[in-house]
Amino acid sequence: MWKTALKPRWIAGFVFAIAISGVFVLLSQWQFGRSTQPEVVDNPATEQVRPLTGTIRPGEFFPGSQADQMVSARGAYDPHRQVLVPDRLKGGKPGYWVVAAFAVDGAPRLSGAAATPATWIPVARGWVADPGDAAAPPSGVIELTGRLLPSEAPLAGVAPRHGEATAVSVAELINDWEVSSYPGFIAASAEMAGGSDVSAAAVNGPLLPLEIGPQPPAQKINWLNLFYSLEWVVFAGFALFIWWRLVKDDYQRDLEDALDHAHAGPPASPDQPQQKADQ
Repeated sequence: MWKTALKPRWIAGFVFAIAISGVFVLLSQWQFGRSTQPEVVDNPATEQVRPLTGTIRPGEFFPGSQADQMVSARGAYDPHRQVLVPDRLKGGKPGYWVVAAFAVDGAPRLSGAAATPATWIPVARGWVADPGDAAAPPSGVIELTGRLLPSEAPLAGVAPRHGEATAVSVAELINDWEVSSYPGFIAASAEMAGGSDVSAAAVNGPLLPLEIGPQPPAQKINWLNLFYSLEWVVFAGFALFIWWRLVKDDYQRDLEDALDHAHAGPPASPDQPQQKADQ
């Protein structure tokens, strides 16, 4: 069969089949890449700083569309309302997030028996390797800028130690701080006090900045594109199968021709006398 496959026309056919299969494989890779698409595209508008008071409202559910939004707020920290959140990594090293309560100027005031005169929001100010490195937040009026993030879920069955929280959970923190709060928290990137930035990103000290960027969008699988990618692989294999089948058919025809030639025997000689027919 190799002798048949090495015929010039089948060598050319094999090159053509390889080219067709290569195109099908590229189409399969393209369809596979399209089978995993983000649920939402990255939104550059989240990097444009917006006022916190015009982005979300306290006492309501956190709108998912506002997650990762850069926001600004004016207000003041309460040095007595600061906790550490353990088991947070920075460069692969475990440590603590420093989270302080920030009273927002101009924020809507909640109603109800448990409502407080001011409305607060937790602010993750930075990361420390040791609890003793967590100094009190800056005093006075602060112009805060940071990334707005939804509240985390508290760790079930875990009792926080004194001065700590299991997570940046608004539900857990407002019970500890006894304040009215926004439904999310801010990861600080700048804290302006008297015209100077006193945040962890600007001050060289044990408090290191969190540097939280926009979270990657969730991925979903497009099953139709995934099916198409597998289908193109089948087509690539089928192109090679067609070539092999045509070569095999040609080989079998050669065998049949050779067999017919052998059964027919050598041609009769013109000098050989013909036998008389029976009378």
